[in-house]
Amino acid sequence: MSKWILNGLLTRVKTTAYPRRPDHTPGISPGLPEASTEFLFPEAAGAAAAVCPSGALKADATRLKTDQQRCIHCMRCAWGATAVPWDKGYQWGRWTRNGSARKPAQPFGHSVHIRVVDGGGCDACLLEVQQLTNPYYNMHRLGFFLTPSPRHADVLLVVGPVTRHMRRPLLKTYEAMPEPRWVVAAGSCALTGGPFGPSFATLGGVADVLPVDIEVPGCPPPPLAILHALLLLTGRAEQADMQDPKALSGVIR
Repeated sequence: MSKWILNGLLTRVKTTAYPRRPDHTPGISPGLPEASTEFLFPEAAGAAAAVCPSGALKADATRLKTDQQRCIHCMRCAWGATAVPWDKGYQWGRWTRNGSARKPAQPFGHSVHIRVVDGGGCDACLLEVQQLTNPYYNMHRLGFFLTPSPRHADVLLVVGPVTRHMRRPLLKTYEAMPEPRWVVAAGSCALTGGPFGPSFATLGGVADVLPVDIEVPGCPPPPLAILHALLLLTGRAEQADMQDPKALSGVIR
């Protein structure tokens, strides 16, 4: 910690100002392919969709549509003559239909405790969650705290697909949480099963096991995308329009 403080004094690198101000630090987000891209020829749209290994891109005549929940950030669509434009934003959190129906009547106080469960992923999303506690993101300044006990948790944050062996532990964690309890699914695997499922080993996404309130796409979603989802849940951020690239850039409207 002392080395971090000394380095911060020397380089003037400090905790991000997000959400008070947008963060445009290079490398802060890998971005997502834009929701819709128009090509001149149907062949170009089809060729762009063909390179996607996760089925996130679908060609409809000359228009290419992106299912951002399935994007695994392989960047293949961003290369070559039929490159798809990417937006470097990070405000990706969205209420699900279930979540919209039971939004909190008023924002939580500044003491929200989060239980994190890895349903069986590759650890990439889990590492991004762990970054939230470092001095740069410092989620504690916004009243978010990780807890090892589901009995003290307000929010269940799940990463990775739900493997068959993790179904029961995940359900027991959810059942142990006091009401009202909220579920955030982070990462393409948590939303759709990603490249792992559904399969003989996995059940698919979190919504196949638990009612999900907020979804965060990305593979993995950057820390600010997860932070935006938590702010959205607590009523301190607005849901961005995924069709509008400017709305994803980190400016809270």
